[in-house]
Amino acid sequence: MIRIVIAEDHNLVRQGIRALLEQSGEVQVVAEAATGEEAIQSVQEHQPDVIVMDLSMPRLDGAQAAERIIDMKLATQIIILSMHADTTMVQQLLRLGVKGYLLKDAVTEELMLAVHSVSQGKLFLSPTISDSVMTMLLSPSDNMAETAADLLTPREREVLQLVGEGHTNNAIAEMLKISVKTVEKHRANLMTKLEVNDLASLIRESIKQGLILLDG
Repeated sequence: MIRIVIAEDHNLVRQGIRALLEQSGEVQVVAEAATGEEAIQSVQEHQPDVIVMDLSMPRLDGAQAAERIIDMKLATQIIILSMHADTTMVQQLLRLGVKGYLLKDAVTEELMLAVHSVSQGKLFLSPTISDSVMTMLLSPSDNMAETAADLLTPREREVLQLVGEGHTNNAIAEMLKISVKTVEKHRANLMTKLEVNDLASLIRESIKQGLILLDG
């Protein structure tokens, strides 16, 4: 049996994914999570073979959670679910060590194929992400290129996600248990690194580069 954690913030979608997996008779869902933080805790506690995780989750998104899970150096493989074939984000996730990227509109047909592949350490991307795109993403020149995501620290990415969700500096400080001055410093660093001068431009550029993940 393949042991799986499901991380998805919409309960109905999460239950649908669980039903798809369990009807195969080949997997055991050992835990469910509704946030990136819960996903990390579930992986730490259960050490599953695979985690199936939504890319767009509040506070700590799937990419940030994936990075922390990979840093644990466990055997758990990661499948990311997304509404969009965002090549920038796919590249970032592959470079982190994520093994699977599925488009949500193809989950019914592809989920178990992906689970089998990644549980064996193989890569699985939705076929609608074309071969030419995959070749580009995995080329040595791309792997060596420094992207905006590479320049940001994990804390800066957390702050950026919360800024993109519309939280104030005070709210972000409370959520992350840091001072308001520290939040302001992170925001200033983000603007410098992304070469923008105001909040609207910061959010627009971050969305363009796949650094902010909006629900949906």
